[in-house]
Amino acid sequence: MGLLDILLGRTKPVAPDLDQLFGLPSAAITLEAAAGFRPTGSGAVCFATVEGAVFEQTHREVQALLDADAEREGRPVQLTRDGYGYSWLVSRRGPEQLPELVNDLHAVNSAMEVNGFGPQLLCSLAGFEYAGGDGSEGGEPGRRLALVYLYKRGTFYPFAPVPGATERRDNPLELRVRAALANDLRIEQDLNRWFPLWGAPGL
Repeated sequence: MGLLDILLGRTKPVAPDLDQLFGLPSAAITLEAAAGFRPTGSGAVCFATVEGAVFEQTHREVQALLDADAEREGRPVQLTRDGYGYSWLVSRRGPEQLPELVNDLHAVNSAMEVNGFGPQLLCSLAGFEYAGGDGSEGGEPGRRLALVYLYKRGTFYPFAPVPGATERRDNPLELRVRAALANDLRIEQDLNRWFPLWGAPGL
């Protein structure tokens, strides 16, 4: 960053740091103890929709990479598109396989990055479900929460949609999770970047 950038208040973009994803397994232990949420085994990578043969080839490479795990059954990765036009690569593992899920998310991001689709990458998420045991008031079995990784920021934030509500989120729970995970993950400090992911696949 040059002197002119400093004088004009421009900041240097943060370089993507995919290794931050590997902090999720330890954060999951803290999250269960602090708020009673456990991994669901589902996660996804979101990116701006891309058309064309090059992307189709990248998708096939990602599919082949993750299909190489002989212990898994069925299709480990599903390509889908949400109601807002964004594309998602969804991976589903067992609830006890969060480290393997993180490897999947990292592999998908890396493959897209290597093939020139880094600018299209938006975020990744890992899903969690309320299992109780933390003494929280109002905790509901089956309640969902996502830890969202912002690709271009290298930071995380919690997203907690209210069950049965139309596009409402549980802000107190999100702030509670932020405080609990402050020492486990690089938390996004700008709350305006805590984008809602309504109906996100993998959540």
